[in-house]
Amino acid sequence: MNSTTGASRRSLELRLEGVSKRFGTVTALERADLTVEPGLLLSLLGPSGCGKTTTLRIIAGFEAPDTGQVVIDGHDVSLLPPNKRGLGMVFQNYSLFPHMTVGQNIAFGLKMARTGADEIRRRVGEMLDLVHLPGHEERFPHQLSGGQQQRVALARSLVTNPSVLLLDEPLGALDKNLRENMQFELRRIQQTLGITTILVTHDQEEALTLSDRVVVMNEGRILQVGAPNDVYEYPRTRFVSEFLGTSNLFEGRIEARNGGGARNFAVQLADRTMVLRVTAEDDVAEGPATMAVRPEKMTPSEHRPENGNVLEGQVLGHVFRGSYHAYEVTLAGREDPVFVYSQARSRSGDQVFKPGQRVHLSWSEEDSVILTQD
Repeated sequence: MNSTTGASRRSLELRLEGVSKRFGTVTALERADLTVEPGLLLSLLGPSGCGKTTTLRIIAGFEAPDTGQVVIDGHDVSLLPPNKRGLGMVFQNYSLFPHMTVGQNIAFGLKMARTGADEIRRRVGEMLDLVHLPGHEERFPHQLSGGQQQRVALARSLVTNPSVLLLDEPLGALDKNLRENMQFELRRIQQTLGITTILVTHDQEEALTLSDRVVVMNEGRILQVGAPNDVYEYPRTRFVSEFLGTSNLFEGRIEARNGGGARNFAVQLADRTMVLRVTAEDDVAEGPATMAVRPEKMTPSEHRPENGNVLEGQVLGHVFRGSYHAYEVTLAGREDPVFVYSQARSRSGDQVFKPGQRVHLSWSEEDSVILTQD
């Protein structure tokens, strides 16, 4: 393995310890503690103004924290300028030099470091191979597609062999199809190099697709950290549940344990109390609670199933979204409709429920999540 693709690069750990930042009266980041393990890709996910970009700028050295430390490989780098931190960074607009060729753009950091011409030529060639752009070194940025420009920007950030790679909405300027293709390319490159990477994005699908770990943020606070599947399937808060995708929320009460690790969850609908079964941690107390169920976990059917949680409703609306059917279903005694996603399995054999039709919605207790935090 050559020097650029891994032999001389060590995957480094990055930590934030009690880092906070205020701008006037606005708290942009509230005492954040975070560890990015060596070689992993961690995404900072949240809406605009949640603090993710401020976090990245503090790591990069463009902003100084009010409190706390940025630690890379065990060393406090909080007071070091950006060019002394050994970081690579890719921005949404790529920031390529329009008057330079692809090769010159990639070589820029090496020339600034007074690297020899032969070494520059070798490492630029390695980078072009890595990003699947061999033979493009004499082209100018305006002669490239958006995806190719993004690859050049990535190559330029990696050619100096940084210890940590920072990505600030790197795919935000691309159209949907190209962005999806580049997600696979970006992940391939990151895993090939094994470089510790932090990605800032507001795109939930992008975060779930690319990341080893997802950090969900809102209003300057870290709400939940975990593997993509865990954060999606087991959200702790209402915000995390709804921000990571559509979620049906039910207000009710946790009741006594009912054998097999399940708990009873009582929901008042119209003049009836429906008792549903949920899987809840041992420390979840009896009393008022919120239950979340993802739309794809619910199965619509004409006839009432014998097993699982079942609610009866009426189809309010239906749309076809290519890979699945999306339904709005009203429940008696509930103001908000329930959303249900049914996978499209064949061109002609799918059962489609029409507006006004009565349906039964069923799901298993394992697919009910009790939100344990506000």
